[in-house]
Amino acid sequence: MKWDVMSWTPDGYVAVVTMFNFQKYRHIQSPGWTLGWKWAKKEVIWSMVGAQTTEQGDCSKYKGNIPHCCKKDPTVVDLLPGTPYNQQIANCCKGGVMNSWVQDPATAASSFQISVGAAGTTNKTVRVPRNFTLMGPGPGYTCGPAKIVRPTKFVTTDTRRTTQAMMTWNITCTYSQFLAQRTPTCCVSLSSFYNETIVGCPTCACGCQNNRTESGACLDPDTPHLASVVSPPTKKGTVLPPLVQCTRHMCPIRVHWHVKQNYKEYWRVKITITNFNYRLNYTQWNLVAQHPNLDNITQIFSFNYKSLTPYAGLNDTAMLWGVKFYNDFLSEAGPLGNVQSEILFRKDQSTFTFEKGWAFPRRIYFNGDNCVMPPPDSYPFLPNGGSRSQFSFVAAVLLPLLVFFFFSA
Repeated sequence: MKWDVMSWTPDGYVAVVTMFNFQKYRHIQSPGWTLGWKWAKKEVIWSMVGAQTTEQGDCSKYKGNIPHCCKKDPTVVDLLPGTPYNQQIANCCKGGVMNSWVQDPATAASSFQISVGAAGTTNKTVRVPRNFTLMGPGPGYTCGPAKIVRPTKFVTTDTRRTTQAMMTWNITCTYSQFLAQRTPTCCVSLSSFYNETIVGCPTCACGCQNNRTESGACLDPDTPHLASVVSPPTKKGTVLPPLVQCTRHMCPIRVHWHVKQNYKEYWRVKITITNFNYRLNYTQWNLVAQHPNLDNITQIFSFNYKSLTPYAGLNDTAMLWGVKFYNDFLSEAGPLGNVQSEILFRKDQSTFTFEKGWAFPRRIYFNGDNCVMPPPDSYPFLPNGGSRSQFSFVAAVLLPLLVFFFFSA
């Protein structure tokens, strides 16, 4: 987050706050981000453009011109799309939704303007806020203290003039999946054309049906009057707890990797993402896969693709996401709650093999969360794989004898 003081006012300053999502494959989805902090002195917010506080607080001591917010610890949310233009600034009003940096850098930022009063009016008298918090939209983010840095410089559209902020401070927030939720949110299942075995997600990968201590609940898809159970009558603004389909794994998301076909110089994989959550749609979802052959993709169907290079010289990670207006929206659990695509790989003859589970991914991430993989010893194996060494030994003994008798005849 970057906090630029753009001008001074008689009792404070006007600042533009900009948040950048530099995470490559984690976005902030609906209902969007929520930003909070604690004022260092007795500051108030006179007005805001592009965002608003959720509560005004006690402003009873002000007469006439009433501040927008008088709380010591304000909570700020983005405005919704369709906000009147006179209440907007650049990069605002998206309902708090921020794309990941790889998917769309242009929509990976969010901004708002804030007019602060009862504050300092010079660089020496201004005190930076503290105790920053960020919900995106749930927990998981931890923010560091604000640090004063060199003022941001701005170049005019004709590139002939440069201006700068009066004062700038930055705040960095980091994400932890362990802080966000106690249990995983996705799992991986595997299958192949060369083995009839379908390896499902590990049992209780994201929880167990009989575990009463876990939040949320599950629902059998054959339950009568399913729609009324999923969306019961509630008061406006009530947030319903998660409700997933009852499965062995109890994960909201399952990613299935199927080794589909084998050609002379290529091989093909089908990926299916299934949503088991009855109360959540996934907009602008993304998937990250790690596999050694991802450095040689020939073609990918109906998904967008970008190679990620976590380390120099190592190109085994790829990010996939839906095509806009086609399959970038993963619907809630039900007949439409899945998206799928196929990937055609070119073989590297020095490394390619179907043995020992080589054709399956090393890791899978959905929306930035690490998915639970099946144990390696359960992967589908090549048929008769255990008898190959015996076959080779017998062939080595019988082949010279057959050649001897053939030529003797």
